[in-house]
Amino acid sequence: MTQKTIALASVMGILGAIDPDVTTASTVTTGWISTSLWQDYMAIVMAGTLGTSATLDAKIEQASDSSGTGVKDLTGSAITQLTQAGTDSDKQAVISFSADDLDIANGFNHFRLSVTLGTATSDLGAIVLGSGCRYGPAADYDATTVDEVVIL
Repeated sequence: MTQKTIALASVMGILGAIDPDVTTASTVTTGWISTSLWQDYMAIVMAGTLGTSATLDAKIEQASDSSGTGVKDLTGSAITQLTQAGTDSDKQAVISFSADDLDIANGFNHFRLSVTLGTATSDLGAIVLGSGCRYGPAADYDATTVDEVVIL
């Protein structure tokens, strides 16, 4: 029998999401997420069934406040495009980064995940996780859309 350690839900939080759904060709984003409470982040983009000739791009955008002031891309955060022609339906892409990767010298302390679906309606979803919670149990700072956390 192994000894239990700290549950992941105690140290990782759900900070933002793009609900899994059928999405028309467009750009969808999470809300702006402050880097004041967390140190490290992981965005997981999930492609479902991609429509004929569909493309899916994702990146992290950064801003200096929760209104998106000065929005710009986080350099190096773009995934390799997923395509229906490239048999990328039902696959995932991960973007992992730290608060220190943002342009903090110029006051950039918020970010969001941006997913662009091109050409055809497709299934997609995404989630942004945070770790290294600076002030207490991670679940205390989950996004308001998190309905329940069960820890065994």
